[in-house]
Amino acid sequence: MKIYSPTLFIEINNYDFIFAVVDISESHFIKILYKNSVPIEGVKGNTITDHNLIVNLFKKNIYYIEQKMNFIFKEAIVILNNFDFSLINCSGYKKLNGSQLVKENITYLLNSLKSKITEVEEDKTILHIFNSNFLLDQKYTENLPIGLFGNFYSQELTFYLIKKNDRKNLENIFNKCNLKLNKIVVKNFIEGTKLINNNKNLNNFLKIEINKHNSQVIFFENSALKFKQDFKFGSDLIIQDISKVIGLSIENLKDFLFNSNFLNKNFIEENIEKVYFKDQQFRKIKKKLIFEIADARIEEFLEILVTKNINLKSFLKKKDVNILIKLAEELNTKCFKESYKKIFSNKSQFKLNFLEKNTFDDIYVDAKNIVQYGWKTEAVPIVHENKSFISRFFNLFFN
Repeated sequence: MKIYSPTLFIEINNYDFIFAVVDISESHFIKILYKNSVPIEGVKGNTITDHNLIVNLFKKNIYYIEQKMNFIFKEAIVILNNFDFSLINCSGYKKLNGSQLVKENITYLLNSLKSKITEVEEDKTILHIFNSNFLLDQKYTENLPIGLFGNFYSQELTFYLIKKNDRKNLENIFNKCNLKLNKIVVKNFIEGTKLINNNKNLNNFLKIEINKHNSQVIFFENSALKFKQDFKFGSDLIIQDISKVIGLSIENLKDFLFNSNFLNKNFIEENIEKVYFKDQQFRKIKKKLIFEIADARIEEFLEILVTKNINLKSFLKKKDVNILIKLAEELNTKCFKESYKKIFSNKSQFKLNFLEKNTFDDIYVDAKNIVQYGWKTEAVPIVHENKSFISRFFNLFFN
């Protein structure tokens, strides 16, 4: 008989703290038992600014959940989406001289690279390590080529890091809530794995996400998260630009965009109706001017994010790269989706595929699977313990 043991998740993003509880049934089906969001407080500029405020907010919500679930939680998993992260790609190698590649070679490479990263990035700690490529005698292999013979082996890894102080602050907050911080997982990693699981043969892709006030690009290679870049602009800039040029207030402009018939072929040749000016003086403004301004701003977006982004140059040279875009704001999707499609097809040889808004609603199920079972490209360094002579003697006979 399965023991009732639900898992508590707390997601921290740019706008909310999201509390979620998931459980695994006897048939190994994972289901969400509870989910609720509260406006974020005590976090500003991607860092914790009011420790006590967050502690009190967490205690209040966790107590409510425990009463509702009739269960006392001892630990929680955190999903982060707004702290300052960094990714480092590096390679390690081993000269084999015709010998066989063994597990100990891989362990040595992984641990030595981890030590180097820890030494260089003294103020950061590692959250994830990903295997991205394996090369034996300059030939790529799909999996670890353990057991094969060769002359030279190299392995590419990506380290995902967070500031040590950010992690310590989170651990301290959870300690004061009588909870152990089980694991921190990064949201864009979880979202990427969900895409891979839901789409056959989707291993290499660039995902663009344009939110209201910020944007982000992430790149997955061979199912491993390899690159991330954040931008401090979003779709709200499009609305602001249109508002300034045509002299229509943002509120009136949004009212017009939400209520207009964009499927009408004669739409762009008409003037904006007088009813949308409300408290403003009516002026004749062609609707097509709105799209000309939007097209110019969207073209600039895609140049900065992708086509002229020097950080992506090497990634986009690779074959079989899928470009996926998520327009998080409803107004952006409703009005300008075709503009994104048209402009991107003119600027790039890659095809743009749109992601639905609700694609990532239930990432807690995917996060639970990864925390419990791991991800196929995630690497785990092995820590070698320094043992005394007596310890080694007993291990020899009893292990």
